[in-house]
Amino acid sequence: MEFPNGMRAIELNSVIWIKSSRSNATGNCVEMASLPGGYVAVRNSRDPQGPALVYTRDEIAAFVTGAREGDFDSMIG
Repeated sequence: MEFPNGMRAIELNSVIWIKSSRSNATGNCVEMASLPGGYVAVRNSRDPQGPALVYTRDEIAAFVTGAREGDFDSMIG
């Protein structure tokens, strides 16, 4: 099964979206969902019917590891 980047998140109607516990009432958060075949979808929670970016689990693991290690701290500081 293929999931093109930028597909409309609403087309992923059978997945369970997970929101960070760090999200807040102003909607500053990202949601993620596991997809068949080992893919992960990411969407903006303020636009749940908008585009979803699709990554492999390895790509998500590399990003999460980098975030834990501070690789992206300059983008928020």
